[in-house]
Amino acid sequence: MTGSTTAAEELTTALDRVAHALAAMGAGDPAPYTALWAPGHDVTLYGAWGPVERGHEAVTSTFTWVGSRFSDGALAPRNDVVHVEGDLAVTVGVEEGEVRVDGGEKRPMRLRVTHVLRRVEGRWYLVHRHADFPPADQRTRS
Repeated sequence: MTGSTTAAEELTTALDRVAHALAAMGAGDPAPYTALWAPGHDVTLYGAWGPVERGHEAVTSTFTWVGSRFSDGALAPRNDVVHVEGDLAVTVGVEEGEVRVDGGEKRPMRLRVTHVLRRVEGRWYLVHRHADFPPADQRTRS
C-alpha cells in the first residue's frame, strides 16, 4: 500500500469489515455488506450475475437479491493488489469459498473482484465493485 499511515490503517480496518461482510453474504445475510456502501448516486456495480447498477439504492437492493440466493456458506477475499492514494483506494483480487446458491448443493465459488473505495471523514466506503466468474485462459500453451 502507498499513501499515509493513517489512511493505510483506516483502509486495513475497512478491508477487514469487507471480509467479515462477505462471509455473512455467503451465509445469506447481505446487511453487513450493504452497510459498507457510500450513499449517493455515483456508486456503481458491475455484478458477476449480470446486473449493472448505479446509485446507492439500486446497488444495495441488488446485493439484497444476491444475498437471498446464498445460504450455508462463506466467501473470503484475497486482495492481490491494494493501492491507496489520498482518499481513493483500489483492491484487485479474488473472492472464494463454498456456498449454496438457490438452495442447490454446496459448491465452490470463485470470483475475480475489483473494489474502489473512497474515504469520507476518516471512514472508507465502497463506491464500485466489478466482479466476474473467471473464464478459462484461452492462450495456447507451447
